[in-house]
Order: sequence, then structure tokens, then C-alpha cells
Amino acid sequence: MRDAAQFFRVLADEARLKMLWLLFNHRELCVCDIMAALEITQSKASRHLSTLRHADLVTDRKEGLWSYYALRPVEDAMVREHLELLQASLARRPDAAPLLAKLHEWLTAKNRGAVCAQDSACAAVKKTRKRVRRGPLAGVTR
Repeated sequence: MRDAAQFFRVLADEARLKMLWLLFNHRELCVCDIMAALEITQSKASRHLSTLRHADLVTDRKEGLWSYYALRPVEDAMVREHLELLQASLARRPDAAPLLAKLHEWLTAKNRGAVCAQDSACAAVKKTRKRVRRGPLAGVTR
């Protein structure tokens, strides 16, 4: 019973439900993708994703400075059945389609190389990727 109570506590947060909805519809998402879709900070996104990871609902992988999250295959029948019901229920919500549209808009802009917001995670990474030139153009960054 304790496992079931913990499972439902994890689901008792709107941001985590939205994250699960996004992951139900995408195989894998970067933290910055979730941040953009939900309009939340990196620390808030990471905290909620950590909760989902500790509940064995998502997996993460690192690629350089980036963290990517995906749904974890579920073995527990009770959890699997409730997640299937949750997915179907969320699909009927009026705010579900606009949330996916916002994510798709972000992903389209990101894939086109659009400039990130100054305080976003991808902007922070871009700043660290600037290299200092050596030689006659010393001190010039690109």
C-alpha cells in the first residue's frame, strides 16, 4: 500500500502531470524543452524531473551538459494501468493540445537554430561554448 500512496503523491502535482503528458507524446525531451513548454525555471524543472526519476517513472541520460528524459518502461501492473488511464484522461483535457502545440513551436524554433532566451539553459550552454581565439585575433570571441 505504501508504494501506491507514494505513486499517487508523485502524481499530485500539476507540473509533474504536464511533464508526463509531454513525455507521453515524445520519446525523449531535454530539460530546456520542458522548461520552454511549461515556462518554468531550470531548477524547478530539474526538481520535478528528479521526483519523477526517483519514482521510477522516467529515466535520464546525459549528453555533454544536456540532460534528456524519457518515460521508463513500467513493470508494475497497477502503475502501468494508472499511467494508461492518466494518459487517456489528460488527452481529453482542454489544455492538453495547447501545451503540446507550445512544445512543438519551441522544438521547431530550436531546430531552426533560433536564439535562446538569455536566461534559458541552452543560452547558458551557448555562452560556455564560445571559444577565445589565439594569435592575431586574441581576445576576440565568436
